[in-house]
Amino acid sequence: MKFTFFGHASFMIETMGKKLLFDPFITPNELAKDIDVNAIQPDYILLSHGHGDHVADVELIYQNSQATIVSTYEVVNWFGSKGLDRGHPMNPGGSWTFDFGKIKLVSAVHSSSMPDGSYGGNPVGMVISNDEGTFYYAGDTALTKDMELIGEEFDLNFAIMPIGDNFTMGVDDALRACKMVGTTKLIGVHFDTFGYIAIDHDSSKTKATAAGVDLVIPEIEQEIVL
Repeated sequence: MKFTFFGHASFMIETMGKKLLFDPFITPNELAKDIDVNAIQPDYILLSHGHGDHVADVELIYQNSQATIVSTYEVVNWFGSKGLDRGHPMNPGGSWTFDFGKIKLVSAVHSSSMPDGSYGGNPVGMVISNDEGTFYYAGDTALTKDMELIGEEFDLNFAIMPIGDNFTMGVDDALRACKMVGTTKLIGVHFDTFGYIAIDHDSSKTKATAAGVDLVIPEIEQEIVL
């Protein structure tokens, strides 16, 4: 698998010959101003919830690609009502096997509304499994005991979790979450975009080392082979 970071909580996973784009928030992000969004051509757009800082570029990227939107029932239907009708609706606890592998939606503790303020359903995390490995994307979430269920069910190769605090987990809770889900490889997202979620990188990495976790705090456009 290859991970490419587009800033905030937006990233691409390339696996099984497919490109999976998660939570695209690129054009409004000043830190990601050098990224050519028109060049991003995913096969799937996966959305953890409906907040604008996770869906801002869905329409543009959808129109420029043949991507299928995968998210909760409410989020997929909201985009469908705007004419983006290549979608696959799911909900927490449900799983589905796609041509790149299997997705299971899991609980996230956060809020969710669409950019126009309409109801966005429940936020979710995602576990994706295929012959290349298994990973957990937590989405925007607080630390929750439900994460222990992920550790019981899956053998994770790595996890992608928010570390910016204030709106989501901070690095301390993310490191606790790693123990609960059973992984020592963490890629941090949802940090530094706004003043509320600016973090101390050195301190975060020191804490991770002490906890026995290999924490990657990616640079924008950094690629990581996993």
